[in-house]
Amino acid sequence: MSRRTCWICKPCRDESQRLPSNITLEEVLQWAQSFEKLMATKYGPVVYAAYLKMEHSDENIKFWMACETYKKIASRWSRISRAKKLYKIYIRPQSPREINIDSSTRETIIRNIREPTQTCFEEAQKIVYMHMERDSYPRFLKSEMYQNLLKTIQPNNS
Repeated sequence: MSRRTCWICKPCRDESQRLPSNITLEEVLQWAQSFEKLMATKYGPVVYAAYLKMEHSDENIKFWMACETYKKIASRWSRISRAKKLYKIYIRPQSPREINIDSSTRETIIRNIREPTQTCFEEAQKIVYMHMERDSYPRFLKSEMYQNLLKTIQPNNS
């Protein structure tokens, strides 16, 4: 584990440090119920993103979060600009944070990016969500990070 870690990783390593009081045992336990529940809680996506960053595979969660923000863009001009940026960072082959999607989804995005709608990344976002749910989420639940977080937070709520 890198010496430069996020605020959530430090308490997991050093039980003498306190977690922010807003993370509850109830929320942390919800994360193990389903990936959907993890992503629906306040701190779940943040902690999961920190885990993926430690795994050097955080492009999926970053893309997913960027799509959530993208869907809320009302301005046509802003949407065009953001769509091009998302394509350049995550979709374009050999891009810095290229996500793992099939070629037909990639081709559809390339066609739709000329006049991007709020849903033009929806299929890619679903694919990425599925990858996270099936691949890295089970590893997250078994990870030292999650297990230590559970151990650290339990005494705080007794």
